[in-house]
Amino acid sequence: MAALPGLAQQGSGSGGAPSKSPANPSAPPSGSAPASRPAPNLAPPRSDSVNADDLGDEAGQSSSKDSQIDLSPPPDDAKAHPQSSDLLLDAGTSADSNGDLSEFHPWDPHKAAKDVEVGDFYFKRKNYRAAEDRYREALLYKNNDAIATFRLAVCLEKLDLPGDARKEYESYLQILPHGSQAEEAQKAIERLKGTAASAKPAK
Repeated sequence: MAALPGLAQQGSGSGGAPSKSPANPSAPPSGSAPASRPAPNLAPPRSDSVNADDLGDEAGQSSSKDSQIDLSPPPDDAKAHPQSSDLLLDAGTSADSNGDLSEFHPWDPHKAAKDVEVGDFYFKRKNYRAAEDRYREALLYKNNDAIATFRLAVCLEKLDLPGDARKEYESYLQILPHGSQAEEAQKAIERLKGTAASAKPAK
């Protein structure tokens, strides 16, 4: 019996449509790209999800004192740089008896301004000792503060400490030679020089 025209036998592949099922189902179709690998994980690493296999075989170092870096200066450093400790002290540090740096002076201009404000409160009530403490504390938090220095000088003068008052007036003039209280500080220094001269016992 003759085949009907337009019909092709399945699997023949000749003259008709190609077969949809390949002979080797595991092989990729010809002309297609090879199977792609899974996309890499681009998320940032997290410390709480460390994979132990990614760390390698090398043993990690402890953060104990045994593995700390020695930051002490070399033995001949003091001879090679004799002024280095003075520079560090000028930068606002203090040293103990061995010459080791022990602490930094605090720097807090807001606290200094508050101390000056409280010192003024005590000064107006003639509590000069409490005012002196507050002005000195202000200078601890902000050294070379002109206002605290001048008001400390006035306070020390009220406490009948002319030598200390004169030093503070002179410190003010070093900070602000042409400041608003410079003329008053200069007059106070001259006045205190006369007081010191008259306070010396006559021979």
